[in-house]
Parts: sequence; structure tokens; C-alpha cells
Amino acid sequence: MTSRNVLGAILAAGLTVSVQLAALAQQQTPPAAPAAGAQAGRGGGRGAVDSRVQQRTYTFADTNEQMPYALFVSSKVTKDKKNPLIVSLHGLGGDQNTMVRESLRSVELAEQGGYILVAPMGYNSGGWYGIPPGAPRAGGANAAGAGQRGRGVGIGQPPTAGAARPVIGGTAITEPAKVREASEKDVMTVLDMVRKEFNVDESRIYLMGHSMGGAGTYYLGSKHGNVFAALAPIAPAAMGMTNDRAKVLQAIKDAGVPMLVSMGDADEAVPVANVRMWVDTMKELQMNFEYKEHPGVTHGPIMAASMTDIYAFFAKHSKPAR
Repeated sequence: MTSRNVLGAILAAGLTVSVQLAALAQQQTPPAAPAAGAQAGRGGGRGAVDSRVQQRTYTFADTNEQMPYALFVSSKVTKDKKNPLIVSLHGLGGDQNTMVRESLRSVELAEQGGYILVAPMGYNSGGWYGIPPGAPRAGGANAAGAGQRGRGVGIGQPPTAGAARPVIGGTAITEPAKVREASEKDVMTVLDMVRKEFNVDESRIYLMGHSMGGAGTYYLGSKHGNVFAALAPIAPAAMGMTNDRAKVLQAIKDAGVPMLVSMGDADEAVPVANVRMWVDTMKELQMNFEYKEHPGVTHGPIMAASMTDIYAFFAKHSKPAR
């Protein structure tokens, strides 16, 4: 290849990366359903939803829409004792069932550990859990120069050019900043409902999430650190918050919330260099955290690969009595 051709290829690759990063960080276009089953509330991406999961809805007060959420209650949960609770957030393009698929073993681990496990919609499939919208920030490309892919951030699938992307979940709110506010409100509303319905151990409420949900775990953990006993972001797509990472992480530290970050070093959607950047800041701030990087694991499979470690991590932590 001539030097002119090499230069052209580099410039073209750089342009592609910028476009892909902008598409994800801005998230102005509603995401498509990953599968027809997810639209019906049972698919949640790849794989069947665990049959023990309850499919529930409630009326979202701001829009009068019926908002779905998935709930699993271990057979070990009883009314006469305090029970631990996990909130689990899906990635971009997912729904309330994404994090309770059989293949992830999250429900089985929740059964063994005696947990209540709830997976909210987050208003819709691209709500971002309250993270303010903004332009792409620093640290958006990984070491190999691959960009963040918009399609598949939630479900581990590659982009599909020209595919229609109808919203899963709420549609009454369309302005991006308002959608994100509604996403946070949906999560916290569902959490409050579960806390009122069950005898929840207030010192053992946990938050985890994948990709967009991993970024949401950072954000909600920093904003509501008084609620959560531990956090577990999985392949967190937090590129849009990179410039604010010290502020976000300091808030988590100040709340005394430990964290386990899980990442695959072969992730084709979230740049591993960005996740490592966040981890470096955690080290600088001397946070209480663990980082587990899984060799050869890509964006979708990291969910199942990290579940056992996450549940073991949660089991070690509870909020100190105040």
C-alpha cells in the first residue's frame, strides 16, 4: 500500500470513530428493540427470561404510562426478617428483562443468596438513568482506535445500518434531557415500591448495571450513595462522563460505597482504555474498589462472566449502622 493510501485509510478510520462516538454519546435517536420478544416483555435480548421472574407494571405518574419492571423474589425471602435487595440496570437497546435472562445466572444466584432482585425499565431503552446529555468527552477511543458502537451497547450485537429503531418502554417524553430525568425517576420509583412491599434490609441494597446501565450505576451511585451498600458496573459506557469522573467518583467515595468494576479486554463496544482511565482515577482517589478485567471477553458475554464475582462482592458488604 502506498503512503498516500495508508494516510487515507487512517483518516477514514478516524472519521468513523468520531461519528460512532457522537452517535452514542448524544443518543438523540430512540433505540430499536433487540428482538420481538423483548417488545412483548419476555425477550430482553438474547436468551430466555428466567421463568421465576415476575412481570409487573405500574403507572408512571408524570405521563400516565404503564411502566414495566421485572421482579424476582428468592424462596429464602420472608416477612419476618430483613432481606437484601439488588437493583439491576440494562444497557442501551435493552429492557426490564435484559438482566434476568437464564444465561446470566443472576436469578439463580439471587435465589441462592436470598435476594430480592428488581430490574426496572429506566423509562425506556435509551434513558441513560439520569445522566445529563452532552457531546462526546475525552477518552472515547480504545487503544486499538475502535469507536464506541451505538447499536449493541445494550445487548452485545454489532451495528445494523439503516435499521428502524422503535423505542421500548415509555414514549410520551421525547426531549432527551427529560427522557433521562424520567429514566432516573423510574428507577428510584420502582426501588421505593419494592422497599415498601417487602421487608428490605436497608443496609443491604445494591446496584449493578451493564454498559449504559454500568454508566447509570456510576451516576446513580454518586447521586444516591446514601441508599446503596455496594455498586457493580459492568462494561460501563461512561465515555460521556469522562471529564466528570473525578467528581462522580469522589461522591461515591464520600458516601462510603465500595465498588466492583468488571470489564472484558476484548470489548468491541465500550473502549477498555476508557474503563481503565476511570480505574486509574479510583486509585488516585484511594477508593474502596476492585477491578476485574476478563481476558478475551467481549461486550455481551461480560455480563455472565462477571455475575458470580458480583454476587460474592455484594455478600461481603453492607452499610454501617448510623
